Amino acid sequence: MDHHEPDGPSAVELAAIRRSLTNGRGALSRRTALRAFGVGALTVGAAAALSGCGIPPAKREGGAAAADDHSEKEKQVVFSNWTEYMDISEDNKSRPTLAEFTKRTGIKVKYTEDINDNVEFFGKIQPQLAAGQDAGRDLINVTDWLAARMIRLGWVQKLDAALLPNAYANLAPQFRRPDWDPGRAYSYPWTGISTVIAYNAKATGGKKVDSVSQLLDDPSLKGRVGFLTEMRDTVGMTLLDLGKTPGRFTDADYDEAIGRLQKGVDKKQIRRFHGNDYTSDLSKGDLAACLAWAGDVIQLQADNPDIRYAIPAPGYITSSDNLLVPAQARHQRNATRLIDYYYERPVAARLAAYINYVCPVEGVAEELAKIDPELAGNTLIVPDKAMAAKSHAFRSLSSEEEKAYEEKFAKLIGA
Repeated sequence: MDHHEPDGPSAVELAAIRRSLTNGRGALSRRTALRAFGVGALTVGAAAALSGCGIPPAKREGGAAAADDHSEKEKQVVFSNWTEYMDISEDNKSRPTLAEFTKRTGIKVKYTEDINDNVEFFGKIQPQLAAGQDAGRDLINVTDWLAARMIRLGWVQKLDAALLPNAYANLAPQFRRPDWDPGRAYSYPWTGISTVIAYNAKATGGKKVDSVSQLLDDPSLKGRVGFLTEMRDTVGMTLLDLGKTPGRFTDADYDEAIGRLQKGVDKKQIRRFHGNDYTSDLSKGDLAACLAWAGDVIQLQADNPDIRYAIPAPGYITSSDNLLVPAQARHQRNATRLIDYYYERPVAARLAAYINYVCPVEGVAEELAKIDPELAGNTLIVPDKAMAAKSHAFRSLSSEEEKAYEEKFAKLIGA
């Protein structure tokens, strides 16, 4: 495997990072939408940090070297997560699922909400990881593109399968084999993120909008259609509409998708390309229909009964945030036990009821129904088999592909 990292980001890639951090997923809280901008952009932002501090990239030969584990003597685990991404009591004084884990195991959890965006967080921990040192955290939760790169660099521990009976048994099939960690040897998802079509039924005159082709061609929607400034979401959904597979597309396929979108721009079918700021326009009806993140849709529907969503027949783009044990972590065994704990169905249900994102635990609906039957029946949180079968991940990109693709996408959206 080639472990070469580029010297730094191009101007176009820097612009893509800025888009994501200012109005894309990177700008959002965990309660509104997730994921930043993809595996290639990790190469962009983090490689710049690497080159800037003079630390050479590590190479992985079957994963990071095993560190001394102090779990037996030190009953603790240090867990870094995003804000509002963990259940909390009504009085805001405790985190029930973490408290139950400690009560059951005797392992205290030092829980810190110190991840605001992936690139910033990677900048905090990469000097220690690159130097083969403990980064001060036993468990971290990062988006798939960052997880992919950390695995590739050898900066995470291979997980002990013997400590993960629930995770192994209960992981939903759609999350089992990402191309960057087949079989989940190094990671387990905390939650999934889905890109769907959202529309305002009042603005469409009651018409259902359920395909990218309709977004791009329906004359009744002209000038009131939005697509996302996140390249993987917009191009991925367009690839699906063209009959392509986002996990196995070619340069020619990508160019075809860009061309398809360009026609929508040229004939003014597309009102604009948007980040998370689409929510108010959709709710007001200024946007009749658009690509949207499922977490937003759930919240918008709570306030506006006209907001609907649709899963296109060819499928939808999905990604994930993932739990990893960093290399040289001091309490690997304790961290792995905590991962497995969140794959117990009752625990997973309590978490899903609070954060309202796609739960990666198969069979959680029965437990979630005991808490909130409406949530249990929401396929944006608990995908049924039909919806899960339609999920597609955008494939990992090389640094060369990332630069070329972002340049073409930036030209399309006028960035």
